[in-house]
Amino acid sequence: MTPPTPGSRPAPRLTHVDEHGRAHMVDVSAKPVTRRVAEARCTVRSASDVTAVLDRPPGGVDLLETARVAGIMAAKRTPTLVPLCHPLLLDGFAVDVAVVPGGFAVRAVTSVADRTGVEMEALTACAAAALVLVQALLEVDPFASVEDLTLWHKSGGRSGVWERPADDRIPEDT
Repeated sequence: MTPPTPGSRPAPRLTHVDEHGRAHMVDVSAKPVTRRVAEARCTVRSASDVTAVLDRPPGGVDLLETARVAGIMAAKRTPTLVPLCHPLLLDGFAVDVAVVPGGFAVRAVTSVADRTGVEMEALTACAAAALVLVQALLEVDPFASVEDLTLWHKSGGRSGVWERPADDRIPEDT
């Protein structure tokens, strides 16, 4: 690694990669337990009328509820799906799925009192809920897609509160 020049910041490094380039799980044992919250969102885009997949016979499956439950289940299973992710006993999570023009909006909020954040759990919940929706849409719209899977908020721990800018612009100094 090249040393930083005077007055410059050192290059950021990936926390899950050691000095030899090997993946490793971050040791969080020295961190304090704090309340941590994360919010993620994504969109499922479809060119077809999504209300067609929502029309169901009496006693049929509620697609929005199925997607929501899939997101909750995925949040709980994140450490088995995402390598190097710490297993957490989640204190709370919510997954919301709504019909919007051109598809669906998915939002997940996760919380925990622990030594590490819950960002991956929120993102995983969104992704799983969105995949349930895409699966239902594929027969009527093979171009259906999951878009903009993004972290919008995180709080707790050393870094405090972080919010994505409303205009979704990535700052120049990152």
